[in-house]
Amino acid sequence: MKKSLVYTKTGDRGTTSLVGGTRVSKTHIRLEAYGTVDELNSHLGFLITFLSDEHDKLFLQKVQDRLFAVGSYLATDRERTRLKEASIITPEQVETIEHEIDRLDDTLPPLSAFVLPGGCRGAAVCHICRTVCRRAERRILTLAEQADISSELLAYVNRLSDYLFVLSRKMNQDEKKEEIFWNNSCK
Repeated sequence: MKKSLVYTKTGDRGTTSLVGGTRVSKTHIRLEAYGTVDELNSHLGFLITFLSDEHDKLFLQKVQDRLFAVGSYLATDRERTRLKEASIITPEQVETIEHEIDRLDDTLPPLSAFVLPGGCRGAAVCHICRTVCRRAERRILTLAEQADISSELLAYVNRLSDYLFVLSRKMNQDEKKEEIFWNNSCK
């Protein structure tokens, strides 16, 4: 069996194909959107290496699978190709993140100030994931000005950043690290 080529040379002139065959510039907002989702997925893979809780690891691996679906959705030229069933984000998947946020938040003390990114190394990485997730959301919203994006996909990415914030707090708590609160006096 012949091994598949990693390189195709079709993108050497600054364009790439969407699902459906349409060629677009590699600087197109659609690529910026799904490229940022891919970047987030890579950061999540790194974050998982800091987790000790098996449930949290498995949950984030499921999120990584969902992010592939998000990327597929964003990469599909729906004027030429139907979305694959696996690329559709459902209300139940959004609810799953919401339940996980609630589960984690129930174990944490209430917040009385803004939390600065940091604490243990894993929590710091989690904050990086959160901010990359927010950037992905902004890129997707920019794309939504030109193309139809499902409300469930938008909600999923929005909830994911909320989940990552709560997970960072849990990671600090698990590591017995104090959260760092914003000194709003700036002294």
